[in-house]
This record gives sequence, structure tokens and C-alpha cells, in this order.
Amino acid sequence: MADIFARDASPWPIGDNETDTKIGGVHFNVTTLNFWNYTLYEGNWTVSNGSRCYLIDQPYTPPLLLTNGTFVNSTWCYLATQPSGPRAHIGIGFAVAFALALVFVLINLTRHGKLYLPAEKRFYPIGRRWQWYWAIVICTVALIGLFTGIDVDRYRVVELPLVLNVFFWYLMNMGSLALVWESVRHWGSWMERQFIDPNPFVLQQTDRRGMFEFWLPLFFYLWWWLDFFVVIPRNWGVIELQRSPEQLLAKAKPAATEARFKVAPFLLLISWLTILVSLWHSVRHYEARNRGLLNRVVGFIRYIPYRFLLMIPLSLVVIAYQALAAWEFDLSPLKKDTNLVAMYVGGYVPALLLVIILCVSGFVRPNEDKELIRQRRERGNRIDQELGITKRPAWWQRLHGNVTSGDAIRDQLYRNVREVGGNNRAQHVAEQRAANTEATPAANSTMEMSSIRRSPSISSSTAPPPYTPSGKAGQRRNDQTIQVVASLLFPNANNTAPPPPPVDGRGRGADAPPQHTRNPGYNGRSSSTASGASITAPPQQIRSMLDV
Repeated sequence: MADIFARDASPWPIGDNETDTKIGGVHFNVTTLNFWNYTLYEGNWTVSNGSRCYLIDQPYTPPLLLTNGTFVNSTWCYLATQPSGPRAHIGIGFAVAFALALVFVLINLTRHGKLYLPAEKRFYPIGRRWQWYWAIVICTVALIGLFTGIDVDRYRVVELPLVLNVFFWYLMNMGSLALVWESVRHWGSWMERQFIDPNPFVLQQTDRRGMFEFWLPLFFYLWWWLDFFVVIPRNWGVIELQRSPEQLLAKAKPAATEARFKVAPFLLLISWLTILVSLWHSVRHYEARNRGLLNRVVGFIRYIPYRFLLMIPLSLVVIAYQALAAWEFDLSPLKKDTNLVAMYVGGYVPALLLVIILCVSGFVRPNEDKELIRQRRERGNRIDQELGITKRPAWWQRLHGNVTSGDAIRDQLYRNVREVGGNNRAQHVAEQRAANTEATPAANSTMEMSSIRRSPSISSSTAPPPYTPSGKAGQRRNDQTIQVVASLLFPNANNTAPPPPPVDGRGRGADAPPQHTRNPGYNGRSSSTASGASITAPPQQIRSMLDV
């Protein structure tokens, strides 16, 4: 307010007498106005004393001036009291466009940022998301700048809205360059990921190529941050001094065209050239090489994605208009009454087109993990064809009852276990082998033995047989010894009746005598060693305990 020059001051309108002035139909005391150092500015119809500023025209004319220099029911100069102008109307249209673009950016971020494969240390998931993060930054700062630009026309005295509008416009330009850089850098990373997917060891990270890719982003962001510190940290209040034509030429124009604003586009140009180098590096290492200068140029253009053929020139337009604004103040957005066509076409259209192109390409391109899975499947099918492996059709599993749709993992495991014989198949086989081994010597032996017990199992309640330290071989040896001793003690034991027929001939034949025809005095003996009596002698009759 102190920068409102006295040369813009106008004499007080003549009132009823020398100490009276009439402004907007209201009489004021000229002596009081001069005492408090008030000055009238007919250019914008304001009255100010260097510390206070009030609107003085109708319908904002104060009805009364007190002797202490206070205006009653006054209106502050720095309020949005004017109707919105063309700058605000066009800005609202661009704000709506950026808001819609922001919605599609978020959709693409969800689409391309989702992981379908395990994260790799060599390719961080955030690398594919940076381009979408910068698109969000562009839309956000553009919305803030455009909505604050609505009040640029509504302020009679230029104030903070113009500064905010220009401040976020410069941030949007920097975000546009970062968006193009991250898109190109990630495309090179995606080409590398596809290149090494069949063989992860075909390219080393510590070779010349890998170190170049490590230092190139640092080089880009070095110049990008230099542009930030050249443009952003400054005294933006000088840009507000456009409250009169004289003030505009003396204060605002030199501040808007100073050396720092002129250096900033060249810093962005170095960053833009770094983008071209990154694109050339990716094509050189991950695409087929062509011979000859002309073929290399044609191949370079042919290998570049179509979106980069549009995004890279648009980013150059962003830099060109920023440089134009630094030299031509009449076309600069820093001027309140600037050329709106140049401002919006050169300042906002390129950034909006960059976001739109990125969103359209995002909807066209698939998720990278899904694309990598598809490439692996095709590579596997090609290898199977080379090896002569034929994949069974889908109806094969349905025919054999191997339909797994809707089954849980546990159900599939249980079904696989049942297919190989159940939980106790190995135990059942072991028990069957043990039973056959024990039954073989028992069938060939002529001596009486106890019934063969089954092997102990978890599902059986029968107690296991007693433990013998010598094992089955020692038990058979003892049985053979007892049989030899029994043959020596009872030499006539071999004259006994023949053993019963085998199992297959079990039961009586047609000529077998009935059981009741046997001799009642028959006393057949077996070769068991449990009896101490002779076979030929009659059984002993024990008459008392002395005979035992």
C-alpha cells in the first residue's frame, strides 16, 4: 500500500466550500483527510494513507468520516468485490478438465500400480508409479492455481491471487517435465525387465550400462532442482505492484523479466535434453540395432512409443512459453491484464495434453505384471512345442474327474491323498508283508503253534506280542531244538495219523466217516512238547498228590 505513488493521486473533488469534498454523493472534511494523509486515486477509486486502503466509489462509499481518521461502514480494498472476468471463466473450464483428468489418473494408478508378481529388488514397484504421481501433482497444482486465478479479475487492487496463480503455474511446468522424464525412464526400465526376464544374468547392474542408468536420473533432477531454486524462492510481493500503469512499468515488469526468470528455461532445457539421452540409451540397448545413419534414425523413431512422439514436443512447448514469458511481459501470466490466448494455450494446454495422453496410453497398455505373465506363458508354450510336449485339453480333466474349480487347497490335497491310497496305505502294505512272512513257516511246520497275531497298528485294540530279544530267527531255532529233542524222547511219534488236509481242502469229503464212528478208546496225541506221557501207553491216572 505504501507503493501507491503520489503521481497517481488526484485532487479532492470540489464540495460546498474549501474544506469540503463530495465523493459518491457523500460530503467529507478535507482537513481531516489531509491530516490523516489520505490520498484519492481516481484510477481505481480508492483512498489510502499508506497503511489503510478503502473503496470510495458507489456502492462502497463510506457514509461518515470520524475525526480520528476512521471511515464508518467502509470496504477494504483487498476484497473480491468485482465480477469475474474472462480470465476466471476460462480458468474454470480448464480446472474442470484437470479435475476430470485427475480421476482418470487415479484409475490408471490403481490399474498399473497393482502387483501380480512378487516385487523384485531390481525393479521397485514405485518406479512404475512415479509418472502417475507426477500427473497427480500436475492436476493438483493446476487446480489450485486456476481456482485462485478466479479472484485475479475480482480484486480491484492486485493482491495475493495473482501471486498464487503464477506460483502454482511454475510448479505445474516443473511437474510436466518430471512427468515426461519418469515416463521415458520407466519405459526404459520396462524394456530392461522384459529383456532379462528369460535370463536374469544376461545384463549386469554394475557394468557401464547399469552405472549410466544409475547416474542419469541424478543428472536430470540436479538441473530440475536448480530450476526450482532459481524460480520459487523469491519476493513475490513485487509482482502485485500493478495498481497503476506507472507502477506496473516501474515495479512489476522489471521483477517479472529479471535474470532468474530468464535462466530458468535453460535449466529446464538441459533436463529436456537429458530425456532425449535416456530415450536414445533405452533404444540402443534394448532394441534391435540398425546399420547406417539413416536406418538408425528411422529405427529410433520406429521403436519409440507413439505417446512419446507427442509428449516430448509438448514438454518443449512448456519450456518455450516459459522462456517467452521471461522476455515478453505482455504475454506473461505474471501480468494482470495479459494476453489470455497466449497464457492458456501456451501455459495450460500442453500440461493438460500431457496428462490426457498419459491417461489414454494407460488405458491402452496392460498391467506390466500381467503382460510379463503372458510373455512367460507364450515362452513356455513355444518351448513345449520345440520339445514335443502336448498339453492335455480342458475336457481331459473333466473326463477323469479332476475338476478343481471351486475346491479349496485343503480339499485338493485330501483328494490327492485318496488317489494314492489313503492315509494308511503304507502301513497297510507293511502289515500285509509281515503277516505273509509269519504265515509261511507256520504252514510248513508239523508242530502245533499258537495262532498268528497281526502286527500292532494304531487302529487295533489288540495288545502286541511279548518282546523277544533274539528276534524271530532265535525263536525258530528254539522251536527246531525242541522238535529234535521230542523226536529222541518219543521215537514213535511219527506213526501218528497224518495231519489234516490243507486249507483249500478244508471240510469233510463225501467218503469221510462221521465223527461218532470213531473208537471211544482212541487217545490220539500230537507231537506237542506240552505233554510228558508216552504216546503208546494209556493215560496216567493221578490218585493223590504223592504221584505228581
